[in-house]
Amino acid sequence: MGVFSAMNISATGMTAQQTRIDIISQNIANANSTRSNGSEAYRRKTVIMAEKRNTAFGNVLETCMGQAYTGVKITGIATDMSDLKMVYDPDHPDADENGYVYYPNVNTVQEMTDMIDASRSYEASVTAFEAAKSMAMKGLEIIER
Repeated sequence: MGVFSAMNISATGMTAQQTRIDIISQNIANANSTRSNGSEAYRRKTVIMAEKRNTAFGNVLETCMGQAYTGVKITGIATDMSDLKMVYDPDHPDADENGYVYYPNVNTVQEMTDMIDASRSYEASVTAFEAAKSMAMKGLEIIER
């Protein structure tokens, strides 16, 4: 694996974790909303990631030899369809005919834990990128001598 491949892998990781942090932030921001699109409460979203595949001929050979590393990509944003939280509050403007208000299926403790995980993963990708950059710079210093 070359230095630029390592930088590319780290960059894909940073991009994926940034998207994950954005979605988690959106979940936290809507944790107490009772309406999202006029019909029902906001539903929690999650990021789906997969290995990024490169099917160029040279990379297929490396893949067969177990040496091709291409990073990660986002394959989609999924909506959590689990049950919404029902709270009895007949005075709320969004209460149904029985007096229940539906709140999002967002658990802020879980979201904060996921955000810490995503930020640490982002930091690890930055560290790996910086290490690859440092190796490239040292290689250039050796060439100059």
